Amino acid sequence: MPEGDSLHRAAAQLQVLVGRPVEVETPHPRAQAARIAERLDGRTLESVRAVGKNLLLAFEGGLVLRSHLRMSGRWRVVPRGSARTGRPWLVLRGAEHEAVLWNGPVLELHTRGLERLGPDLLADPPDLDGIVARLRAGPGRALGEALLDQGLVAGVGNVWKAEGLWHTRLSPWIAVGAVPEERLRELLSWLAQHMRASVAGAHMQRGVYRRAGRPCPRCGAVIRSRGQGDQNRTAYWCPGCQEPVS
Repeated sequence: MPEGDSLHRAAAQLQVLVGRPVEVETPHPRAQAARIAERLDGRTLESVRAVGKNLLLAFEGGLVLRSHLRMSGRWRVVPRGSARTGRPWLVLRGAEHEAVLWNGPVLELHTRGLERLGPDLLADPPDLDGIVARLRAGPGRALGEALLDQGLVAGVGNVWKAEGLWHTRLSPWIAVGAVPEERLRELLSWLAQHMRASVAGAHMQRGVYRRAGRPCPRCGAVIRSRGQGDQNRTAYWCPGCQEPVS
């Protein structure tokens, strides 16, 4: 699933269309049903910003389009008229560039979905106090599961969950209430710093994500994986150097 840093990179790429009128096309039949093209075609794109895993595109006249990529969506900005195969969900076409949305099933002309979000970890600066308070409100919940709850902290997905916990030596299975506040802050600060670096183009060397059965690069123990939480998202961790299961 695209995570918060991916959406911030997409927002940066789409800036080439900001301040210009755009032609709007919805080639995919499911996107056509929402009548988005009819309402936005020809309007000026006034701003593009990321909030958590959402991309918000504001058009003249007060219309805001919310895009969520779910598991496999992606935005691409290409020269106008570039060849493509298949049917994208949305095309925003300017004079020189066009933004193409592939496999992005959430397209809504409202922002009601944002009301349930917690603080965005990629905000400048991030509200670490608010995030810590939300996490600690559920002391019995497993830390790895809590990190993926967008109502507690927006923007973290499975990759950053696994790597942040590994780098700060915390198990995804430890209860939030068993983690001292300073350790939670250390984790959140690490995530904010490295996700921001990823937005700027830095590449993170993965320690545990999708490395189950291989040796931990830090201690040599065998990395494990197991489904976690109601959505059964796979947790990756090292039993040798991350805090033991609570």
